[in-house]
Amino acid sequence: MKTLDQFDLTGRSGLVTGAASGIGLAYAEVIAEAGAKVTLTDIDAEGAAREAQRLCDEGYEARWDACDVSNLAQVAAAFDNHVAAYGGCDIAFANAGLDVGNGFWGPDGKRNPEGQIDVYDPDRWDKSIDINLSGVFRTVREAARVMKANTQRRGGAIVITSSNAAEVNEAIVGVPYMAAKAGVKHFMRHAAYELAAYGIRVNAIAPGPFATNIGDGWVKKNPAAKKAWDELVPVGRMAETYQIKPLALLLASDAGSYMTGAHIMIDGGMQLGPVKPLNG
Repeated sequence: MKTLDQFDLTGRSGLVTGAASGIGLAYAEVIAEAGAKVTLTDIDAEGAAREAQRLCDEGYEARWDACDVSNLAQVAAAFDNHVAAYGGCDIAFANAGLDVGNGFWGPDGKRNPEGQIDVYDPDRWDKSIDINLSGVFRTVREAARVMKANTQRRGGAIVITSSNAAEVNEAIVGVPYMAAKAGVKHFMRHAAYELAAYGIRVNAIAPGPFATNIGDGWVKKNPAAKKAWDELVPVGRMAETYQIKPLALLLASDAGSYMTGAHIMIDGGMQLGPVKPLNG
């Protein structure tokens, strides 16, 4: 098989959660560009519908579904609807997530009172764990269900959006987000171990600072916050979402057929350490 042929997704289909914008939209775009039929799901149904229609207008095959990953019934229905439309599910991106606020250091380089562990809002903690960790479990649960049931299309690829916060301490990131992503990393490894016997590969992409709409796009709206992130990254800048597409395609396609259980950092060198400490 020629190398580039391994990236071809013609005849396959994939579902992406949190696909109305940002990294999730980039995932949906790249698998569509590679030939897959795609379902964009999001709690923002209007955004998912808009982007699915745009992909259709560009000549790709796409549909949308409203889906809140905190609701197992909605996640299950999204996968069932996808299978009904496309005859199976070969690829699933467990991407939906949220940011519940800054960590104990703010983007201004000063301590953030609301981000301190001893006063942290338990409701914010619970919400972050529910969406960022349990939401991944719900998505992988339903992806595994439909992939295992489809005996004519044995196997599949599940790609989880983790974070470099799963592996490094980031004072600017809220504590429940880091805890959730650390849990995501280990859950992914367990899922990969369990599902390998069924031909289902499970891997995770661990982005560093990308300019997205997470947290209502607070980084893009706050020049000081973006400057703070740019100065922390060894390569000197936050990433744009198009830069995650090649890695996503690798893991979704046959090009990554011998990869499972991998937690791959794409963070501009952040795992090496910040260029300067936030309080320095």
